[in-house]
Amino acid sequence: MPAIGPAVVVLTGIMAAGKSTVAQALAARLPRSAHVRGDVFRRMVVCGRREMTPEMAPEAVEQLWLRYRLSARVADEYASHGFTAVVQDIILGADLVPYLSLVATRPRYLVVLAPGTEAVAARERDRDKKGYGDWSVEAFDRELRLRTPRIGLWWDSTAETVEQTVDGILRRLPEAALPDELPIG
Repeated sequence: MPAIGPAVVVLTGIMAAGKSTVAQALAARLPRSAHVRGDVFRRMVVCGRREMTPEMAPEAVEQLWLRYRLSARVADEYASHGFTAVVQDIILGADLVPYLSLVATRPRYLVVLAPGTEAVAARERDRDKKGYGDWSVEAFDRELRLRTPRIGLWWDSTAETVEQTVDGILRRLPEAALPDELPIG
C-alpha cells in the first residue's frame, strides 16, 4: 500500500457504480481516515429540498452545489487534522473540475468508478436504494464517459469484488494524484 497521509481522495461514478461500498472499504484500509458521504448533506435538508431531475431546476442545482461545497470543506477539515478523507459522491461532466477546485488539501486524488452499464443495471436491481427514477443508467453512463474529463484514475470494477477494487485502487493510487492546477474543461 502506498504511503498516504493527510489527503483527500474523491471517489465518483454513476449511481450504483459501487461508490458507497468502495469508499467505505477504502477508508477502512487506511490508517487514519474518514468517509465523507456527499449525499448526507442532501438528506440534511428537512424542508425545501429540491431533488435533481433531468430538467435540472435552478434551485436543485443550487442545492447540489451547496452539498458539493460542504463535502469539500468537511474533507479539508478532516485532512487538516491528519486524516485521509475519502469523499464519495456523484460528480460528473462539467461539474468535476470545479468541484475538485473546491478541495484545498494537497495531495488530492480522484478515482472514477466506471463499471459497465449492464453491471450497474444489475446492481441497481439488487439494491434496496433506488436512484434512477427519471434517469436511465445509459444516460448517466454517457455523461460519465463522454463529458467527464479523463483525469485521475478511472477504474472498471465490472468483474471485481469490492476487495479487488480497493486493492487495485491502493496499488495504483499514484495514478489518481491530481496536479495543483487542473485542466479547464
